[in-house]
Amino acid sequence: MKKIAIIAFLLAVCVAAGRAQESRQDISLSGMALVKPFIASSSDVQVHSTTPYGALLSYRFMLTPSNALEANYGITYQNNYRFEQNGTFDLKVLARTQEATGAFVHSFNFKKFNPFLEAGGGTFIFLPILNSGTKTLDSKQQMQMGAIYGAGLAYEVSPSFDIRTEFRGIITKVPTFGVAEFSTNRWYKTIAVPTIGLAYHF
Repeated sequence: MKKIAIIAFLLAVCVAAGRAQESRQDISLSGMALVKPFIASSSDVQVHSTTPYGALLSYRFMLTPSNALEANYGITYQNNYRFEQNGTFDLKVLARTQEATGAFVHSFNFKKFNPFLEAGGGTFIFLPILNSGTKTLDSKQQMQMGAIYGAGLAYEVSPSFDIRTEFRGIITKVPTFGVAEFSTNRWYKTIAVPTIGLAYHF
């Protein structure tokens, strides 16, 4: 009887280990910040913005042990855009930024430390918040295409969980919120997006 119990226990351990090794998907939730650079344009429009904070939800499907496809959805609470032109106006827009992107991820495995690189693209939505912080009611939701790239590190806490930190970059056109006077004809070439969160493998 004891031998049967031991064999059953060993089989259960082997099955669990096999399932852990076959884990090909993970989902992660991270906190993030969007650090946008100052923008000055040939049209004499200057754009200042504060740093918003938010959350990033990511799903990865492993194609091989080192390569994966990733889908991301991110949203920030709010940040303040200020548009200036030759000192003649100073208009403010409070806005949320949403992200829906996809990327290719390549990982490097070093025991519990797994650095990775990623690159991809998708859609960014700039959504004005129409309250007392927004000084022009003409501002409208705007959708822009863009690219993402980044490098990060995952530390394996257990076969099912890891702590994931990353420094991401975003390239997208500077929003105008549908107001012609806000146009800069410029791109955010490096929006710095540091993130840290927890990933679950299944």
